[in-house]
Amino acid sequence: MPRINLLPWREAERKRKRQEFGVGAVGALILAGVIALAVNWQMGAAVDAQLERNQYLKNQIAELDKQITEILALEEQKERLKARIQVIEQLERSRPEVVHVMDQIVRTIPDGVYLTSVKQTDRKLQIKGVAQSSTRVAAYMRSIDASDWLADPSLDILETKGNTEAGSEFTLNATQENPQVAQSADSASSSNPGRAGKKGPAK
Repeated sequence: MPRINLLPWREAERKRKRQEFGVGAVGALILAGVIALAVNWQMGAAVDAQLERNQYLKNQIAELDKQITEILALEEQKERLKARIQVIEQLERSRPEVVHVMDQIVRTIPDGVYLTSVKQTDRKLQIKGVAQSSTRVAAYMRSIDASDWLADPSLDILETKGNTEAGSEFTLNATQENPQVAQSADSASSSNPGRAGKKGPAK
């Protein structure tokens, strides 16, 4: 019976398998490298895109901040202009008021009273003078209370010197009124009775 030696074939088979394994390992390494490069490139592209979006958002936010600053500056300028307009309107209204108030101060002075000073702070008046008697001061206060342009008279000081013939020095306070403004307010209330009707009774 012939004898067959299988060793060379087995050795060749092992060598072939080792070669196939080496080729597969190298291929796997190459494929892993390619995949890693692709993932790295994709991640880099995503990061670049996100950075670009972030920069775009920063630019938009900076533009909005600039617009907000301009709007706030315009609002501040608007408030200043409104304040100036109010001051001008108040001055325009107060010009005839001063004339009326001075006229009423003169008209309300009774006989036996003369004034030494008149001081105005906002709409408050401080009137100083000399009267022959306290009754003259009371008459002066009643005249002020009956005036359309003056109101709320209140006696602050009434001092009689040693010489009664010199009279009594007095200081009284009053409030400047504007009947035109009051009339406008009454007209507005009468033109809107529904709103006026919602108010409670005066206390």
